[in-house]
Amino acid sequence: MLSLFLKCLLGAIAVLLIALLSKTRSFFISGLVPLFPTFALIAHYIVGSERTMSDLRMTAVFGLYSLVPYAAYLVSVYFFSYKYDLFWTLSLASAVWVFFALVLLVFWTKLFPVMG
Repeated sequence: MLSLFLKCLLGAIAVLLIALLSKTRSFFISGLVPLFPTFALIAHYIVGSERTMSDLRMTAVFGLYSLVPYAAYLVSVYFFSYKYDLFWTLSLASAVWVFFALVLLVFWTKLFPVMG
């Protein structure tokens, strides 16, 4: 139970930092906070403690490839913001992220089929 609480606390701290930073002159730094590996640390700890180090390495490599959907999302936010309001910009950019994430998953599972 304590472990679950600590994981929730990490997420809450990240959200709090984003909210606080977005109100400062350096509001753009709020875009850096989500890139702190809060959830990656949790995922890597769980994979590393429950599976092999080889599985941990594969998780890290997949994490590198997962930057592609995130980059597509950021590029979409940038360009959609010229044409659409906030709701449509974020909605369409999220759809772009989902598309690229699905493409990544399809290709990854073809390259590295799950064994056992």
